[in-house]
Amino acid sequence: MSTPPLAERMRPRKLEDYLGQKHLTGPDGVLPKFIKSGNLPSMIFWGPPGVGKTTLANILAHSLNKEFYSLSAISTGVKEVREIIERTENAGLFQSTPIVFIDEIHRFNKAQQDALLGAVEKGNIILIGATTENPSFEVISALLSRCQVYVLKSLEKEDLMELLDRAIKQDEFLKTRDIELKETQALLRLSGGDGRKLLNLFEAVILSYSDGKCLVTDDIVMQVAQQVIPLYDKKGEQHYDVISAFIKSMRGSDPNGAVYWLARMLNGGEDILFIARRMIILASEDVGNANPNALVIANSCFQAVNSIGMPEARIILSQTAVYLACSPKSNASYMAIGEAMSKAAATAHLPVPLHLRNAPTKLMKQLDYGKDYMYAHSYEGNFVQQNYLPDDIKGTVFYDPGKNAKEEEFRRYLKKMWESIYPY
Repeated sequence: MSTPPLAERMRPRKLEDYLGQKHLTGPDGVLPKFIKSGNLPSMIFWGPPGVGKTTLANILAHSLNKEFYSLSAISTGVKEVREIIERTENAGLFQSTPIVFIDEIHRFNKAQQDALLGAVEKGNIILIGATTENPSFEVISALLSRCQVYVLKSLEKEDLMELLDRAIKQDEFLKTRDIELKETQALLRLSGGDGRKLLNLFEAVILSYSDGKCLVTDDIVMQVAQQVIPLYDKKGEQHYDVISAFIKSMRGSDPNGAVYWLARMLNGGEDILFIARRMIILASEDVGNANPNALVIANSCFQAVNSIGMPEARIILSQTAVYLACSPKSNASYMAIGEAMSKAAATAHLPVPLHLRNAPTKLMKQLDYGKDYMYAHSYEGNFVQQNYLPDDIKGTVFYDPGKNAKEEEFRRYLKKMWESIYPY
């Protein structure tokens, strides 16, 4: 019988042994409360690979003594889903509601998700989905509305070091080896906050020694990593590293880097809609109003590749990536909404000025709602100066136009209209 990999051998069975995600598993987290109450809603765990989504599902099932069905969206069809649902419907009246865990639920198509919906609505199953993709995009709205979404984060350095320490002390195989952790920077960096990736790479390093002392250094880790890390794994191993390189190449205005990393993803079978979505985000976040057409083109790219598919979609993706890389850049709008949301959170108690309020009723008009509001189109140039912020933060500037040709036009316009706010 083959030995399971270290990551599987170290999988915790109890919540108190689970590392990371304290916002969910700590004393004030929702998961201990669910276990204590014995009631569990359907839920979706959203987070990067190797942070413990599958492990949490197993722990919940074990802690609540529930029957547990585990399916992978990659290998499961509608037939298998319906068979499990029929099995749960035929269960005895007093039998506990089973948990159906769907790994990579974002890969389920609409028909597969629809097959789950009825069982979730009737309460015949408790659905736990795991996804590395934003469920707002990938899970049908009817199913999403019936699930609680919990966000899991990459493991911190302290969690990863604790994971290594536990493995060395607790794993039956590792306890037989003389291990010295001289350097850990490469292990931590290559893991990228992924606990499974960390343990599997660490085990590969230890197995590279036939006997004697197992010295773990950054150089040795890098040598082993070059042999065991796949060129590209769209299920997670380099998924985030390569998309990061792709985004940073476009942000850095390098079309050559952009098309290279695009090619790496396409050769690896990456989801073309995932790539297109990331370019829509970049078009707004990093190009912004320096070239407003970028968002239009990125959105058109998404629609086009969705309609056409591969292999022709590669041409559209390449055209868009090159266009975004060669566009002038501005993150001014991105920074503006960040500043505004921070200020809005701190000043949510401030009332809307009376002249900006809507007055659909007679009583509201009597209370001066909308009084003294100046309709911009009634004035020369369709503009009139008046305050559009709560009085306490009047004159606050959130949007600082970027230093590019298009936004310099914005700056000149704003200076002309709002000289007291934009004097420069």
